[in-house]
Amino acid sequence: MPTPDPGRRNERARRAVLDAALGLLPETGYADLTVEAIAARAGVGKQTIYRWWRGKGAVILDALVEAVTAAGPVALPDTGDLRTDLRAVVRSTVAEFADSQLSATTRALTIETLADDALAEQARDRLLRPQLDAVKDRLRAGQHAGQVRAEVDLDQAVELLFGPIYHRWLLRTGPLTDDYADSLVELALAALAP
Repeated sequence: MPTPDPGRRNERARRAVLDAALGLLPETGYADLTVEAIAARAGVGKQTIYRWWRGKGAVILDALVEAVTAAGPVALPDTGDLRTDLRAVVRSTVAEFADSQLSATTRALTIETLADDALAEQARDRLLRPQLDAVKDRLRAGQHAGQVRAEVDLDQAVELLFGPIYHRWLLRTGPLTDDYADSLVELALAALAP
């Protein structure tokens, strides 16, 4: 099947589809969300959705990306205190994973990305990468300020902070709390500090 030309999309219909998808998610949950329901709510034909997206996972991903980018560029605060800044972002991340509604959508999208390499690449590059790069930028500023060792691989440092959250969430090995977030920051800083 040829790739549709996104430039030919009707912006009003595209926006209606994305709004419908996000509006239906809390009502139906991801598992019961269908392309047919999205199309009906958006007032478009199901074929319109399939012409522009590969399936509901791609629609939801686009809707989530737009919601995140509407808030503006991703940047972490830089108070000068790396511990405080990392605590804020790690606590926020833990809270998102602990939120049952957000978590259900994230779990379902994660499952779809395991079976669809193209969707996984898009989720990584369009949704996760900007957020992880913002943390990396803050750690780089910490390096310049002497709060992080110069030789630290910043990509690994980001994984050190967020990998355990994802592991705990995915396998449900323990609660996702502020105390947990703070302990991750302390462990990471112990490993990264000069």
